[in-house]
Amino acid sequence: MSVPQVHESDVEELDLPGRHLRWVVSSSGVPAAQCSACVIRVAPGEKVRPAHSHPNGEEVIYIIRGSGRVLVAGEVSAVREGSVVLFPQGEVHMLHNTGAEEMKVICFFAPSTGLENYRMHEDIDFPD
Repeated sequence: MSVPQVHESDVEELDLPGRHLRWVVSSSGVPAAQCSACVIRVAPGEKVRPAHSHPNGEEVIYIIRGSGRVLVAGEVSAVREGSVVLFPQGEVHMLHNTGAEEMKVICFFAPSTGLENYRMHEDIDFPD
């Protein structure tokens, strides 16, 4: 049996609003049964759009590189390299790169999910 592994560069990158995304723990990456994960890249000034929630699970993000802010359930908080943030099940959230360099983030989901399980909230944005 070989060790289940994948390099992020070997996974298709999706060009989505405000970010480039690769599902590294999924049916096309490492096939874990209980969780999934993606790596996203967010350009300076970009927001991961639209605001969204995960009605069937929770998400934890880890900022690998860059800085910005998150919106979680109406509250805004600054994040930077090394920050870990919980997006609780069902809570509307959003990420904004306010820094001068590309932000790189790994997003962990439990239970396993995909884009089909996102609930979009087009009317929600960061406050001015």
